[in-house]
Amino acid sequence: MSDERKFFDFESLTGEIVSTYQGDHGINFIDVRNLPVRDKVVNMIELFLEVLFPGYTGKRKVTRDNVHSIVHELLVVLWREITEQVELTLRHQCRLTDCPTCDCTKLSRMHASELLSRIPDIRESLKTDVQAAFEGDPAAKSFEEIVISYPYMTAIAIHRVAHELYRMQVPLIPRIMSEYAHSKTGIDIHPGATVGKYFFIDHGTGVVIGETAVIGDHVKLYQGVTLGAVSFPRDEMGQIIRDKKRHPTLEDNVTVYAEATILGDIIIGKNAVIGGNVWIREAVPPGTVVTISTPESLYQKINRKKKA
Repeated sequence: MSDERKFFDFESLTGEIVSTYQGDHGINFIDVRNLPVRDKVVNMIELFLEVLFPGYTGKRKVTRDNVHSIVHELLVVLWREITEQVELTLRHQCRLTDCPTCDCTKLSRMHASELLSRIPDIRESLKTDVQAAFEGDPAAKSFEEIVISYPYMTAIAIHRVAHELYRMQVPLIPRIMSEYAHSKTGIDIHPGATVGKYFFIDHGTGVVIGETAVIGDHVKLYQGVTLGAVSFPRDEMGQIIRDKKRHPTLEDNVTVYAEATILGDIIIGKNAVIGGNVWIREAVPPGTVVTISTPESLYQKINRKKKA
């Protein structure tokens, strides 16, 4: 008998732990073959970023002479990876919903092709986001600095890809992508949120944007902003009613300063400015500036005793 077994009953504890697995749904993944693999989804994200910002990681030396062949190679690999992971998540969804007629293989190929075809449009949107960051942050010295170093760019790039999958009603994968971006950047954008062009989050840490939020063009947020829900409507059985609009709409040219909280299905009108630390639960008319009363600052001199 090994030294470890002399001091601890591993067999009994193993039995106790395994017994807790019985009947669990969605907590353990024993015998579940049709689930996307998180690490492979993360790899997909990295491949997408290579296509969206060619050469920025330094993994591939991209020149004008070889860019076409590199992008072609990346697209082929991406198509295979997307198809595989989407098929897994579709099969998992079919198992939950008892959907025997779904051709998951065919549908996954269609989704992969559709997603790749949207890359040019995603690129055009990201160009406007970089422009907004450069114009909105006097500390930015170049577009390259923004793309390489700003966590916001990572978050919005991943979001714009995840949002396309969300629009296709692909389960699981968009949320894996958004939570990966959240863990890397501190910026939490639900893949369902609709984000316009020329979008910028300054600093970024702690920003939360809910699933049904709608953001217009030329919107700027600062750190700690929350676009959240007030409460969750429930049906007669007490279950949460899903897929209802419950987050704010920010129209064009809105600026929201640090730590502001905007809750519920309300509209913040065009050109409105929301000051820091405010709490908003009602619509704000266009062109309105919302602030809190300036708190009184108290200054007190510190009396320092002289050494004897």
